[in-house]
Amino acid sequence: MLNIFARASVSRVTDPIGAWLVRLGLTPNSVTVLGTIGTVAATLWFFPRGQLFVGTLAVTAFVLFDLLDGAMARAQGSGTPFGAVLDASCDRIADGALFAALAWYAFAAGDRWSAAASLVSLVAAQVVSYVKARAEASGLSADGGIAERAERLIIVLVGAGLSGLGVPYVLEVALWLCAVLTAATVVQRLLLARGSDTEVVG
Repeated sequence: MLNIFARASVSRVTDPIGAWLVRLGLTPNSVTVLGTIGTVAATLWFFPRGQLFVGTLAVTAFVLFDLLDGAMARAQGSGTPFGAVLDASCDRIADGALFAALAWYAFAAGDRWSAAASLVSLVAAQVVSYVKARAEASGLSADGGIAERAERLIIVLVGAGLSGLGVPYVLEVALWLCAVLTAATVVQRLLLARGSDTEVVG
């Protein structure tokens, strides 16, 4: 949802940076991989140790690489099919590491309900992306939904950051909100795919 409304505003900021990085000789794929490695390392280092606020800052910084690789591709004229596959795959790896690290933290803290919410979010987030990819491979459309990647990251990182600052229950609420909204997005995308299938048949 946010991807649609914020894309133009974000591009005005990221496009000049992307063009500058291309002039330095970097490639979009290298930035994608570096951002993913940084995100995975930050989540697995900080969150299981209970360093939620510092971890949130580090993860947020690396997640911004996901914006820059697209800006770099535009600066080069267009992206490549492999670049799109690499970007989507790295997003899944980064998201999986984030929710797994939060589940690890919750289990270590004895909070099984938050751990469960994190695991539900992890699985549902992967399915959200799979439904879209499988639908498109079948000639259908299943884009959109109430909680795409941007919304999930905002909800979880805000919750983790505030929890790291001592705000009570905010991480638990954020994880369950993310779990419910992500599961709802799976249903939304399946319904969108079904609707587009009816249109194709008709």
